[in-house]
Amino acid sequence: MLLTDDFRESVRRARLFAVMCVMVCAGFFVAAATTADQPVGDAVGLIDGEDIAVTGPMSVEVAGGQAKTILRSGSDVRVKSGHARISLVEGGQISICGPAHLSVLKSGGAVTVALDSGAIHARLEREPALSVYTAQIQGQPVAIGDEPREFLVGFESAGIMCVRTYRGAMRLEQQLSGQSVMVPQGGDVTLANGQIDALGNGAGRCNCELQIAKAPVVPLPRNEIPPTTVESARGETAGAGEKSSKKEEPIYTVDMPPLRFDASAKVQPEPDPRLMVIVRRVRVRPTLIFQGRVEGEALTTAVVTPPPVRSAPANAAPAPAQGSVVDRVRSFFRKLWTRGN
Repeated sequence: MLLTDDFRESVRRARLFAVMCVMVCAGFFVAAATTADQPVGDAVGLIDGEDIAVTGPMSVEVAGGQAKTILRSGSDVRVKSGHARISLVEGGQISICGPAHLSVLKSGGAVTVALDSGAIHARLEREPALSVYTAQIQGQPVAIGDEPREFLVGFESAGIMCVRTYRGAMRLEQQLSGQSVMVPQGGDVTLANGQIDALGNGAGRCNCELQIAKAPVVPLPRNEIPPTTVESARGETAGAGEKSSKKEEPIYTVDMPPLRFDASAKVQPEPDPRLMVIVRRVRVRPTLIFQGRVEGEALTTAVVTPPPVRSAPANAAPAPAQGSVVDRVRSFFRKLWTRGN
C-alpha cells in the first residue's frame, strides 16, 4: 500500500513537470512568432487622422495617455475623408488627402509608397530614400544639393495623374516601356493613362496642403531602437539662445536648360551639359570691428608764446595811412617839387 502511494505521487509530479515544460515551450514559441511578425527596424512612422483605417502589420503604443498607431512595412492605409499625416521615423512628413488608398513598404532605409488613389504631399530631409509607385508610373524625387525634397503626387480622376515639384526634381519612369523624364524644380505636369509621351500642364490640379507637425516624436516598441534622430525636431526643441556649432558650407544650385521632348524619337536627347550653370551661394561674413582704447604715455604739448607787442611812444606821429596808387604818385610829385624849390 505504501509503494502504491509513492508511485502515484511520482506519477503526479511527473505530470506536473511535463505540464510546466509544455507551458514554457509554448511561451517561447509565442515570443518567437511575435518577434517574427514584427522584425526590428521595419517601423515606417506614426499616422494620425480623423477618418482612417489601417490594416496589416502595425503596432499601437500609448504616449502621453493617447494611443498612437505606428505603421510597419506592409501596412495598408485608407483615408476615407479629410486629411491624414505620417511622421516618418527618420524625419519628414507625408500628408494624405482623402479619399485615398495606399500601402507602405520599408527595406533598410528606403521607403516605398504604393499609391492607388488620392494625393500625397511629402517633405523629406536627407533621409529616408522614398519612391512612389502607381499602376504604371514610378516616381523618384531627386534632391538638389543638401536642400530638402518636397513634391506632390496624386490622381485627379481615373487615369489622370498629377505631379508637382516644390523643392528638388522628380524622375518619372514608365514601368512598361522604360521611358523616363525629369520634372524640374517648380514643375507642374499631368499624365493621361500613364503616357509620358504626352505631358500636360497641371494648372494647379490635385491640391493637397502639407500639414507639418511640430516636433513629431514617433513612439517605437520597446524592442526597437530608432535608426536616426528625428531631423525635424532638432530646430524646434533647441533653446532660443543656443548657438549652432554646425559649420556653414556653400550651397550649390544647378540650373538646367529647358527639357525637350520629341514624340517621334524612341530615345530622348540628353540635355547639353554646356548649357548647365552651377550657382554657388555663400554667406559673406561681416567685417571685424574692434572697439576699445589704447593706453600709453601721455604726449607733451608744446605751448607757443606769442611775441610781445611793443607800444608806440606817446609823442610819436601816427603812421601815414596807406592810400591808393594815385595818392602815392601825387604825394611823390609833391615832395619832388618841394625839394626843387
